[in-house]
Order: sequence, then structure tokens, then C-alpha cells
Amino acid sequence: MYKLHSFCQSGNCYKVAVMLDVLGQPWEPVFIDFFHGQTRSAEYRETVNEQGEAPVLDDGGLRLTQSGVILTHLARKHGRFGGDGEAQQREVLRWLLYDNHKFTSYFATYRFMYSLADAAPNPVVMDFLRARFEAAFGIVDKHLQQSAFMVGDAPTIADFSMCGYLFYPVEETGYDVRAKHPAIGKWLASIEQLPGWRGPYECLPGERMEPRRRG
Repeated sequence: MYKLHSFCQSGNCYKVAVMLDVLGQPWEPVFIDFFHGQTRSAEYRETVNEQGEAPVLDDGGLRLTQSGVILTHLARKHGRFGGDGEAQQREVLRWLLYDNHKFTSYFATYRFMYSLADAAPNPVVMDFLRARFEAAFGIVDKHLQQSAFMVGDAPTIADFSMCGYLFYPVEETGYDVRAKHPAIGKWLASIEQLPGWRGPYECLPGERMEPRRRG
């Protein structure tokens, strides 16, 4: 059985969890106490992940880190969601890289500062992050007006990666993605209909936190 070292506030962990669920693969959650500094500890970096990050997937004797690597491994191992043929596989990789560089990175940072960080966010920084993720969302919304999923008419790991932070409650960001970007909203509804789908607070370990402050 797979073991996923994770915590429920992490959309990067959710990317892997939703993939495992839709694959129908049994997996065991291993709680990471991120908010009390576990990932920053020397023990964690020496025994779990030298990069000090989550998620971490144990697949038998194989330990994998970085959500994009894990998703690619699962797609290859199970022969699903990796894209049909070389052209689609290139597109999947293209969107995975875009997600990690822009689509997830700016929105996830905004969400953390908005509702999870101890310190009050700097309004200038928040304005910068919002402008960046809104631009990325606009690009993806336009793309999804022409395509049911990120790559063609069937889900791939590009979808599981890019949806990672979009199923969290609106109050955690103050930004209603579905209302502002209808094509993204339709796409998220399609992902919710996939067999086995669960939301992040349904499948990942840890307790849901009330937003600490507003941006």
C-alpha cells in the first residue's frame, strides 16, 4: 500500500491524494505536522525529505518527492492519466511546469499569507501575488474554453496538478475562482465527478484550521 506523508492544508499533497483516489489505489496517510515545524527539523530532512517539503510518497522501497515527479511516476506505473502518445505527453509536461512555476505557486503563497501565516500579510506583496495568479488563471480559463481538460478530452496528471489548491474553501483566500473564471469552474466540476474524487479535507490527515486573518 502507498503511504503519503502529507497534511490537509497542502494543495501539493492534495495533488497526489486525488490522483491516488481516482486511480482507485489504497493509500495510507502519514501526518506531517507542518505548522509545528516538522518539515524544518533536522530529523525530517535526514530521514524523510532532504528538501524539507511535502508531499512524500512511499511506494514499497521507493521514496519520491515533488508532486510532479510523483504524479508522473504513478501515471507511468498504472498506465493512466499520462497523456496518449508523445504529443499529449509533451503537453502534459508543459502544463505541469507552468503549474509549478505560476499557476499554483502564486495562488498557494497568497492563500498561505492570507489565512494561514502567523504574521499579517504585506498589502503590496498581496497585490503583487494577486496580479500574478489572476493573469495565470486568465490564461488557463481561456485554454479551458476550448478544451474539456488541460490536455484533450480526458483528465491527465496536468489536471490533478493544477487543481491542487482550487478545492479549498473561498474564505481561505477571499477569491472565488469559479465565479471569476467560469471555464475553470466547469473544469473543476468535471474533476469532482470523477470516480473516487474527494476534497482535501476529506482525504488528507490533520485538522482544518480557521483562517487566521484577512488579507
